Amino acid sequence: MGDKWDDEYSVIGDKGEIGYIDYEEVKSVCSYNPVEEGPIVISFPFPFKNGMPQSVLVGETAVDSVTLKNTTDEPVELWTKIYSSSPENTYTLSLMKPPSVNSDANASRGFLEFYTLEDRMIQPGETLTIWVSCKPKGVGLHTSVLNFDLGDDCIERVAFLLADDKISKSLASEKPYSRGERKKKFPVNEFVAGSRPARNIDRPVKNRLPRYDIPQKIRRMVESKEIPDSIRDGLTRDNYASYFKTLLIMEEIQLEDDMRNYNMERVTMKKKGNFLSLLVPGLAERRPSIVPGDYVFAKLVIEDEKNTSTTPAYQGYVHRVEADEVHLKFVPDFHLCHRDRNLYNIQFTYNRISMRKLYHAIDTAEELQPEILFPSVSCGRRIIETTPLVPISCILNEEQMCSVEMILGCKGAPPYVIHGPPGTGKTMTLVEAILQLFTTQKDSRILLCAPSNSAADYILEKILSEKAVEVHESEIFRLNAVSRSSEDMKPDHMRFCLFEDSIFKCPPLGALTSFRIIISTYMSASLLYAEGVERGHFSHIFLDEAGQASEPESMIPISNLCHRETVVVLAGDPMQLGPVIHSREAENYGLGLSYLERLFEFESYCCQDENYVTKLVRNYRCHPEILYLPSMLFYEGELIACKDDTCSVMNSVSFLPNREFPVLFYGTQGCDEREGSNPSWFNRIEASKVIEVIKRLTASGNLSAEDIGVITPYRQQVLKLKIALENLDMPDIKVGSVEQFQGQERQVIIVSTVRSTVKHNEFDKTHCLGFLSNPRRFNVAVTRAIALLIVIGNPHIISKDVYWNKLLWHCADHNSYEGCALPERQDDDINGNPGHENLYSEEEENAQPSKEGGWGQETFQTEFSKPVTDEGEWSDGWN
Repeated sequence: MGDKWDDEYSVIGDKGEIGYIDYEEVKSVCSYNPVEEGPIVISFPFPFKNGMPQSVLVGETAVDSVTLKNTTDEPVELWTKIYSSSPENTYTLSLMKPPSVNSDANASRGFLEFYTLEDRMIQPGETLTIWVSCKPKGVGLHTSVLNFDLGDDCIERVAFLLADDKISKSLASEKPYSRGERKKKFPVNEFVAGSRPARNIDRPVKNRLPRYDIPQKIRRMVESKEIPDSIRDGLTRDNYASYFKTLLIMEEIQLEDDMRNYNMERVTMKKKGNFLSLLVPGLAERRPSIVPGDYVFAKLVIEDEKNTSTTPAYQGYVHRVEADEVHLKFVPDFHLCHRDRNLYNIQFTYNRISMRKLYHAIDTAEELQPEILFPSVSCGRRIIETTPLVPISCILNEEQMCSVEMILGCKGAPPYVIHGPPGTGKTMTLVEAILQLFTTQKDSRILLCAPSNSAADYILEKILSEKAVEVHESEIFRLNAVSRSSEDMKPDHMRFCLFEDSIFKCPPLGALTSFRIIISTYMSASLLYAEGVERGHFSHIFLDEAGQASEPESMIPISNLCHRETVVVLAGDPMQLGPVIHSREAENYGLGLSYLERLFEFESYCCQDENYVTKLVRNYRCHPEILYLPSMLFYEGELIACKDDTCSVMNSVSFLPNREFPVLFYGTQGCDEREGSNPSWFNRIEASKVIEVIKRLTASGNLSAEDIGVITPYRQQVLKLKIALENLDMPDIKVGSVEQFQGQERQVIIVSTVRSTVKHNEFDKTHCLGFLSNPRRFNVAVTRAIALLIVIGNPHIISKDVYWNKLLWHCADHNSYEGCALPERQDDDINGNPGHENLYSEEEENAQPSKEGGWGQETFQTEFSKPVTDEGEWSDGWN
């Protein structure tokens, strides 16, 4: 190579380090177009296919040629070098085409590979072919930079190959992604009514929900993106109802628009007994969310294509939902004329019952005492008198004991708050308080609400499992929505419910008022109002995981049932995920702020006055090292790790680089992919690595499927991982989003971050998707693990977020990083406020509409910023 090479490459030396090259950023240079080239035309090796790097199986060799054509009248001297490869030494050069696997010995004998091809002369008009080979060392993106030194010019070519194993290859996209067309909405000016399901109630309810129809004038104003006066200046005591009802209007209009994404065109239905069966992709994941009693509109395609509004649509009611199909019943004439070969356009409708409950709760909340909604100092500072207690369910720590004593001594408003990080025993503290009230205050009547059925069932189980207190079936009741499936509930708990005619029901008023304890979700608590349970009947109302619910949702049990003497207790963590809001405008203007978090705007709560709030700081879930970063980043370093029995798991995992440190970051470079018309992302390389880790975790037999959980932010990655696990006969390992894991724990948590390109990373930041730029999602994700946390992701992408960057280097500093080369270290300061994302249950009951409207008059003026509503653009983070 001599002095010439040293002179011309003295800056970069003999071997370079390319670090990370984002294939999305350089995609344009990987599509060869000779017209754009200069006098020396150089092709590109391994050009992209369908916008993605080509694939090669690990163990095989990928080969492609690079042609160099001299279009000048002078000979050109050429020096060629592989500047660098990542992983190292995976690409080579040759002047002969590499022999194939089936080549004979003679063909292989003369073949030579190099990292550098020295001093070649390309004559005028001559074309030189150089062969580039890649022998992948493992799964993941393999990158190389080729330097072509041509006299005074130096031209680079970048090569990308995606190395697959059998698992990742099986998960590859079956067809290229193309954004699905927006389904048109045919007009339903008139329709032929369908056949309703049998009524779910056998008696009239005392209180019916008003319809709360959105006035057309207000709808037009919201849809034209004007800012309502009632929300422009924020929430005040004087505008409480108009403020929240306006936000709810914005949310409902967004939900209606989202439902259009599920409209179907040119589909068939099949006769199934007395019903017509319609296959609905995504139905099993509640996308769309459909329950018996909902309805769709259907039109024959040939009639709809006439583009006339005079042809009526047909209304079909949902009678049954099974997996991915719904059983519909239309008017009898429709069934008689139906043929299985008929093509229909289907339009889904949004079920308004949940929104009507929220509107009503906000309306009714105006009747509450001011100290419940706005507990300021002007309401007077309270002093709670407490008496010592003897714990029933467990040995309480100092903070838990204090909170229970305060609850027992409380005489009414303002609300009492128990808050604290994951694993500090908030729910168990509520259970202790409930059992204390049950045994010591015989006239107490207790309502406990949780955001989901699973959370409510968990509390029921904890109350029933306490051996020191016997709670009879006549004293405790689990109230369920009529739409809940009985298969979703443990058989042992069915005796605490009313289940008749294959559906859950609400008992009549006399039966309801006889129970000492009623457990419900926030939404299902509206059934108590419907049956006529009066304000003040409950002496205590407990709201668990209150940070996950929007304020209107929290008001469903409070506004309808709370009296001045009612003790309201909220438990939750404002540093974890908040309520899911679909309208970006509604969220930004305040609907994304939970009632629990809003209380901390008042002095008595933000100052941690023990007469208003108790903070739990002792964590009984996580290994101390797992807890360290969340404590420092979110809880002012106050958390006290009390979990001391995690060593057995660590000892059984042989592949950890540091057996004393329970957080492993495995760096891998894959590709972000989508397929078909599905806008959700997946990363098959990370999925393969997740499966590999699971195999290694379970190989010793010390960990079962129930001990392992996999968290990932995108639905399509969840689906791909479930497919791979089912193929390996491991269906019991739970895979889900952060929202689906909130409130849960596993011995081992594996996190797949998915993202592998800066371009998509920036999009996620803008729209608060995935893990990035969402501190609360980070906080929840890393605190689900009891003994071991394993993060699988691209360190060059994940380090762009200050929180994940802290975790990455925390692992690296403890010799607990493996995989691809690390990025350059950046210790960023952490600024900004946590986001407001979450998932709460969607429960719906059939209700009888009244003719009352319930709306005040609002005027709308200025303009909103345009929301991004397409799922492919922003809504994928909601799971």
